[in-house]
Amino acid sequence: MPVLTVMVLTASCGYAAALHAAEIPQEELVGTWTSSAGTSLAFSEEHTFTGTGFDRVDAMADCERPEALSGGRWAFYVSPDGSGLAVPDEKATRGHELQLSFTEDPACTVWVYLYGYFGDAEHPSMCPTKDPDVGCPADGYLKREQATPPS
Repeated sequence: MPVLTVMVLTASCGYAAALHAAEIPQEELVGTWTSSAGTSLAFSEEHTFTGTGFDRVDAMADCERPEALSGGRWAFYVSPDGSGLAVPDEKATRGHELQLSFTEDPACTVWVYLYGYFGDAEHPSMCPTKDPDVGCPADGYLKREQATPPS
């Protein structure tokens, strides 16, 4: 990881996030993620998502009617010119952060940080948050559900 990236993550995500930031490839993002607060997100390869319980996510409090939100598009953030300025790009196939844009409220976008779950990159979690230095409440982290093997 280049030093500039670590510095950007430290400035934008807080010290703890920089230490535990996880770069997730698209194939590991695709699937269902849930929080103990009752929020669920299902990501597709086509850069769409659906979900429930968005009214339980603090980062969506400024969205118009978060209880009515049900899906939209997602994209990883990338720094296309290496300047450290990140923008959402649906062509990116991996990342530390992503943006959720809602179909029902185009003005509602949410920044989501990807973490190694308590430092374990094998079990990532995500945090939708308005203030990355604050992070998520304990029940606000979404964890990927493991696929059930066929019987």
